[in-house]
Amino acid sequence: MNYLILGISLFLLILIYFRLADHFNIIDKPNERSSHKEITIRGGGIIFLFAGLALLVDDFTTYWPFVAGLLMIGVISFLDDVFTLSNRIRIIFHIAAVSLLFYFLSVFTLNIVWVVCLYVFVIGIINAYNFMDGINGITGLYSLVVLLFLQYVNLSQVHFVGDSMIWYPAIACVVFLVFNFRKKAKCFAGDVGSVTIAFWIAGLLLQLIIHTGNYTYILFLAIYGVDTILTIIHRLYLRQNIFKAHRLHFYQILANDRKIPHLYVSTLYAILQAFVCVIVILNGSLFSFVGVIIPLVIIYVALKPRLMKSAVV
Repeated sequence: MNYLILGISLFLLILIYFRLADHFNIIDKPNERSSHKEITIRGGGIIFLFAGLALLVDDFTTYWPFVAGLLMIGVISFLDDVFTLSNRIRIIFHIAAVSLLFYFLSVFTLNIVWVVCLYVFVIGIINAYNFMDGINGITGLYSLVVLLFLQYVNLSQVHFVGDSMIWYPAIACVVFLVFNFRKKAKCFAGDVGSVTIAFWIAGLLLQLIIHTGNYTYILFLAIYGVDTILTIIHRLYLRQNIFKAHRLHFYQILANDRKIPHLYVSTLYAILQAFVCVIVILNGSLFSFVGVIIPLVIIYVALKPRLMKSAVV
């Protein structure tokens, strides 16, 4: 499918969704845990499902298992946005969707121990992405950066996947950002957005790692990963329920406690991730892994207590 046609189609589809969401009251109401103050349309990330359907039209035979998993996890996440489902229902569908992804990537040919570890790995990425989707622009911009660097690797270093499988979600990110990368966002991604793009990116990263045997590509998600893992450790230290909403992520401290504009924080995260991606591409070794993770951990541990004033936890 022509990329320009895809972009125009996605733009029109999200406008149609806005009308439907407004009619059916699919909105996000701010609460004490939120990082926004206005009632906003929820579920704008449904655009990533539309991009998946376009990929299916482009090459049904190749991509049907991947898109089937994408639709499964996306639809259940959209229903969760609208009705709020139980954790048990969500995890069942997540496991089923990831199983389809693994079928697409031929993961089930690996040792059973590796397969179990990869389930934890992919579902962990999906949940981390969901945790990190809390301010305007962060999910769309961060994802766009990761996708563009994945495409650079795909086109210039090692061809590990069809070009469209990266361009389609990247175009969807651009269209979504038109409405989300604003001081007052027109829409939020919702679980359908953060979970679906996380599923897509996790699949691409896993394909790249399997194809190359280079595990340092996981650093393409280093900024999100460090923030998520260290925040979980922080909350466990505080004896909090890590499955409940909170405002203790580093980006939330910047946006809520220090009152730094959302778009500045989102841009900072995207730039830092871009810098890490460059390091990985130039030197994809264990040294680059250590050289990236240790400074990020030090920055988090050293700065977070100083930045916190009176976080609502």
